[in-house]
Amino acid sequence: MQLLRRKFTVEQYHHMAEAGILTENDHVELIKGEILEMSPIGRKHAACVARLTDLFTRRLPGVALVWPQNPIQLNDSSEPQPDVSLLQPRPDFYEAGHPQASDVFLLIEVADSTVELDRAVKLPLYAESGIPETWLVNIPEQCIEVHREPTATGYQNIQTLQRGQTLSIQAFPDVEILVDEVLG
Repeated sequence: MQLLRRKFTVEQYHHMAEAGILTENDHVELIKGEILEMSPIGRKHAACVARLTDLFTRRLPGVALVWPQNPIQLNDSSEPQPDVSLLQPRPDFYEAGHPQASDVFLLIEVADSTVELDRAVKLPLYAESGIPETWLVNIPEQCIEVHREPTATGYQNIQTLQRGQTLSIQAFPDVEILVDEVLG
């Protein structure tokens, strides 16, 4: 016997929130038509997101909008909430509609207990959507995986950077960041 799954569109997902079926207390995101519960945010994860938000806000003022833990609409069936996004600035701060893949400079997933899920599910989705660059901050391994050159099957260029190394954002190559600044 096979279980049938009901897939949802982004529009249906939003209607569920408007109708009160999903509330602000529901920590969920829509991935490939399925509503997935997000893992609770631990102290190390929260601190890393705060460091990244502070770092980008100070280093990229007016150049990129720092968008922490907010939705990105990738297509009709996926609206993930990356931990940190760097977006094209817009005067309305995306009030008229959630950012799309074409608005994104960089998406960052911070992972403590979700490394494999992020690597196997979210990063391929980001590549398929044409997100130019994604970082996976791997808290347990104390490293940052930099994923670039998206294709329909994944990222073609993947680098793992350790403490003591420097990285830059592809869209802003002059902005250098120490891995230690991100990991704390």
